Amino acid sequence: MVNPKISHRPIICYRPIRPSDLEILEQLHADVFPIRYESEFFQNVVNARDIVSWAAVDRSRPNGHNDELIGFVTARIVMAKDSEIGDLLRYDPLKPDQTLVYILTLGVVDTYRNLGIATALIREVIKYASSIHMCRAVYLHVISYNNPAIHLYRKMAFKCIRRLQGFYLINSQHYDSYLFVYYVNGGRSPCSPLELVTAVVSYMRNGLRSVTARLCKSEEKPKWPKCRETHSLISIQNKRNHTTECTSYECV
Repeated sequence: MVNPKISHRPIICYRPIRPSDLEILEQLHADVFPIRYESEFFQNVVNARDIVSWAAVDRSRPNGHNDELIGFVTARIVMAKDSEIGDLLRYDPLKPDQTLVYILTLGVVDTYRNLGIATALIREVIKYASSIHMCRAVYLHVISYNNPAIHLYRKMAFKCIRRLQGFYLINSQHYDSYLFVYYVNGGRSPCSPLELVTAVVSYMRNGLRSVTARLCKSEEKPKWPKCRETHSLISIQNKRNHTTECTSYECV
């Protein structure tokens, strides 16, 4: 697909963000986001200090700009038990080292939008998270009025699990945020209240059926098989175990 705003056919490649990208990275964040990021954040990104990142570049750009950022994504690893979505994960408490990957920022230059670059950058993050054995999910926040981003995350199978009132403060005005999660490596949410009620009802229903069946059996004349060696009488009874299973919870 060729963007009509671009005079050439782009050749998009992806690579880690490097120290030489510092100036353009700061400029792109200023252009894309309505909030200001501290210089320490950008230093941590370009030097890979507790932050992982990917850059999108157009190798076909002329005049020495073929390695200049036209898109970016930054993320960091957080401990699942200490995260804000710890209560939304089903994980083994005996494994406290389970982690998550939190997407910090994601952006694409205006002239390069609608080319699938943001999707490719998110896939890089998902692939990275999936390669970490103890990672259980990728998650992020998105401001409530950013409909293109919300549509993108839903299209990529992210689950909207929470709306946070007044999460962002921009120019003295509060805006809500949506919390999106993409589960990896078997990560999943705990049972919803509805599923718990369904499980209890199912258990009680199965239990009632079991009691009814036993009462019916007790009314029948029991068969007493004869033991050849001792000539005693043996009563035989089968017991059934009833189990319930909780399915995954999904809020869209």
